[in-house]
Amino acid sequence: MKRILKAFLPTVLGLFLFASVASAHVTVVPKTSTTGAWETYTVKVPVEKESATTKVTIKAPAGIEIKSYQPVPGWKYSDEKDEKGIVKTFTFEATGEGILPGQFQSFTFVGKNPDTAGKAAWDAFQYYKDGSVVEWTGDEGADSPHSITDIVAGAAEADHHDAKMEEPKKEEVKAADVKEDSDSNSLPLILSIISVVLSLGALVVAARKK
Repeated sequence: MKRILKAFLPTVLGLFLFASVASAHVTVVPKTSTTGAWETYTVKVPVEKESATTKVTIKAPAGIEIKSYQPVPGWKYSDEKDEKGIVKTFTFEATGEGILPGQFQSFTFVGKNPDTAGKAAWDAFQYYKDGSVVEWTGDEGADSPHSITDIVAGAAEADHHDAKMEEPKKEEVKAADVKEDSDSNSLPLILSIISVVLSLGALVVAARKK
């Protein structure tokens, strides 16, 4: 038993360490949001090295407009915008020691989602005090994948679509209006015929009495 443990224990510990490092990704939540929503996003930055993280830069996904951020003590915020004033990248940089090994830090910001459904990829760049940079820009399954948010159709949009689908056709509405007009126009004619018939009957009865 001791020989077996001695042989397999390093392997087990190695797999555990690998799983711990592999799970220490920069992630953005929520993982699912709705079209057109003003969503509150949170990026979690863990430290996977024996060196402090001093800066994190995030690239805004296409279609998501970054509107505001929550200040974090010991960190300063900056961003880069295009010619239209839309934020392309934003950065949280430590003013102190940063995120130490074995720690993580969360940063919260608000973004306006696009009006069309799709997948929003959050490319992130994690800077360490030792000068190294980890680029979280790979696809799912990569060693350093970016975080993904699924932007799905909102409830309001779905309700509008259902209402539009249930809207009666113009031909049906027109036919109903014509039928109603026909019914309403035929009623006076019927009453007039009945009145004439009754009048003729009264005349016949009066003639016979004479």
